[in-house]
Amino acid sequence: MKTLLAQWFDPRHAQIEANKRFYELTTKVDSLSLEVEEKDRFIKNFQRVLSGDTANINQEYSQANVEAGNIINENIDVTKLSPVDSQFRQEFERTDMSLLNFASGNYNELQEIFFFSPLSGFVSSPYNVKEGHYGVDIVAKKNEPVKSIADGTVIMSSWTQDSGYVIAIQHRGNLISVYKHNAELLKKVGNFVNAGEIIAIIGNTGELTDGPHLHFELWNNGNSVNPEEFVTF
Repeated sequence: MKTLLAQWFDPRHAQIEANKRFYELTTKVDSLSLEVEEKDRFIKNFQRVLSGDTANINQEYSQANVEAGNIINENIDVTKLSPVDSQFRQEFERTDMSLLNFASGNYNELQEIFFFSPLSGFVSSPYNVKEGHYGVDIVAKKNEPVKSIADGTVIMSSWTQDSGYVIAIQHRGNLISVYKHNAELLKKVGNFVNAGEIIAIIGNTGELTDGPHLHFELWNNGNSVNPEEFVTF
């Protein structure tokens, strides 16, 4: 009882409690700020990959790690690695991998989502990571509308030399859909689109195309996935 009464009559107690609460709120704000910065960096890097500008991504990634207090040792003496580490390193170097991650795991959360078909047509070129084809090519009639597979926000809507008119949409979570070689884009960056809403017109733009078609990609948490496993064309 004395302790409780002391708190009531001690003017410092209220100030101490207020300071504690302020510290907790400040910590939460800092955490949310870092989370937003990481998401913005992820979207900007993804936009650069789509536009072919990947020259500075590694440098920025390394700088981010340094700022976060992570030390990257680029001068590792491979002769001092254990036999197991050396074997793993050799096997990894023999694999055909790039800076992007390509996963073949189970995506249960994606299988539970209903996706609209971006275009009615037939798949002329399937998903094939080994050949560097990270999406599917869909052939359809001229001037056919391209639709968003789900609700989301446009994070890229521009022209690239290889892929022509490209539009990319961020859906819930870290799911991104990409639509390339369009003849015309109907949405701008920042626009919110509904599932099934028309976002572009099928075309034949860009250098990496040999006829009117839609090149469609699906990315989940930075990993390329086979669109045919989740979307019906």
